[in-house]
Amino acid sequence: MVTGMTADVPAARQIAAAVADPELPMLTVADLGILRDVAAEDGHIVVTITPTYSGCPALREIARDLQHRLTQAGFAGATVRTRIAPAWTSDWITPEGRRKLQAAGIAPPRPAGPDPAPRGPVPLNLTMAPRDQVACPQCGSPDTVQTAAFGATACKALMRCRTCHEPFEYVKEF
Repeated sequence: MVTGMTADVPAARQIAAAVADPELPMLTVADLGILRDVAAEDGHIVVTITPTYSGCPALREIARDLQHRLTQAGFAGATVRTRIAPAWTSDWITPEGRRKLQAAGIAPPRPAGPDPAPRGPVPLNLTMAPRDQVACPQCGSPDTVQTAAFGATACKALMRCRTCHEPFEYVKEF
């Protein structure tokens, strides 16, 4: 058992990295790329996370899950902090996370681009269609159509494949 005054950062990082995202439970916070840091401060563990977007309703649950898991492992007094800068980008999803999304029938996001924080005017696309076709995670066909801009969560869109006719979710790039 680890006491609250002992800061075994590698062990705490392993525990934190294994916490599942409540909205995409096939992914861990590490897979999703929101686990930014695990450090020791004054003998206690401090975990830093970055939300997928500033209004993410799952952030409170993720923080509670992290604190609960760390406390169960003996890291009493662990703290979870939120860092909003730099802003999370879907490019932070790990290759393993993308593989897990695909295996769960959810299309992973395409690359968001080289600069997630553009300067100057930002062009807005008010159409419902994604920038490019999204490949169906079931059959791989690029002949898909977006049926709703938002799915069960704001970070996902609803899609349908015109080839296999299966509906699926798509994690939007940010």
